[in-house]
Amino acid sequence: MPIRTYGREDSDVRLLWTHGGGFFTGDLDMPEAHLVSTELAARADAFVVSVDYRLAGDGVRYPAPLDDVHDEWKALCAERSDARVAIGGASAGAALALATALRTRDGDGRLPDALLLVYPFCHFPNPALDEETRAVMATMPELGRQTPAAVEDMVRTYVGRITDLPPYAMPGAARLSGLPATGILLSEFDDLRPSGELLHRQLADERVPVTSHLVRGVPHGHLNLGADFRGFDESLDFLARLLRSR
Repeated sequence: MPIRTYGREDSDVRLLWTHGGGFFTGDLDMPEAHLVSTELAARADAFVVSVDYRLAGDGVRYPAPLDDVHDEWKALCAERSDARVAIGGASAGAALALATALRTRDGDGRLPDALLLVYPFCHFPNPALDEETRAVMATMPELGRQTPAAVEDMVRTYVGRITDLPPYAMPGAARLSGLPATGILLSEFDDLRPSGELLHRQLADERVPVTSHLVRGVPHGHLNLGADFRGFDESLDFLARLLRSR
């Protein structure tokens, strides 16, 4: 599958990065893939592999995208057994990163040393926004929002149904114990923010070390809006610190 690499190959910090796009859009050129990988490689002095997994649609469904990410994860781990290895992703990519970690925990590969999850989409149905945020977002254009109908469409495209979902498909429903230290980056004005907030509580209940950071004033997908967009440096600094920490 197509991949793109960034940073020093001899770095002892290695990251597999998975872009978002609702499981059915996105590529290696989008800022959330290329720009984020470039910045993390520089800020954390890391070797970053950005993976272009198969997109759902046109006969491609779960678990194909997850299989692609998992295969690339095993390949990355095999290259340097002595390195610190992490996996991360944004939105749907965060779900793929988390599901890959769950697969490895359950016996198929090396468990990551860290998880970096950016505005994750991990639950269906998606938890509801609090009343204050819902009132603010009601004034925003529907284009670009993750409404209940849009979330349902994403799940149908990815899995083919909205009932009896496999736990690895929407990993917020899986058993979450035994996972590595996890960082969760949240956007304030984001219909999917409650998914990340719930995931934090779930991980904490399982005694998984978890840290969340809320970026104020930004929408879902803000890392795809370029380095000049509000919150970009704040977000990348948070992720780079987690990637470097041991």
